[in-house]
Amino acid sequence: MTNTASPVRAGQRLECEVAMRWGDMDAYGHINNVEVVRLLEEGRIAAFGPPGGTGRPGQEPQIPFFSNLPAGAQALVVEHRIKYLASVEYRNIPLKVHVWISALKAASLTINYQIIDPATGTTCVKAETAIAFVSADSGSLVRITPEQKELVAPYVGEPILG
Repeated sequence: MTNTASPVRAGQRLECEVAMRWGDMDAYGHINNVEVVRLLEEGRIAAFGPPGGTGRPGQEPQIPFFSNLPAGAQALVVEHRIKYLASVEYRNIPLKVHVWISALKAASLTINYQIIDPATGTTCVKAETAIAFVSADSGSLVRITPEQKELVAPYVGEPILG
């Protein structure tokens, strides 16, 4: 019997829309660099969900990775790396944020982002966030389960920053 299902392709990217806020602008009229970190967070949550037990029910994430962490597990940011390529100019239309994973380890992962101006198609920001999973009670590392790794496997690709 021939398997006709299409194979899962690694290196896929999730595309999210993230709204800019008028108050995100700085004195120069573009989105402040500190607010860019918030935009990254919003893209990450839209792609992989909020950590379980936080917030109220709403729109489901594209891939429910963070929302399905084991009880008592926390996803903690270890590091942000950001490269600003062009100013993010305020628009009343959402930014396009591409999200994927470049490193998937035993108890951590690295999420990559590409922020794209929706009107011009210009890549404004390339970034990555390293996240570790720890127990809220003990502070010890929490391993990523085989099921969680399988869930995000199609979205593991090349790092955006060298």
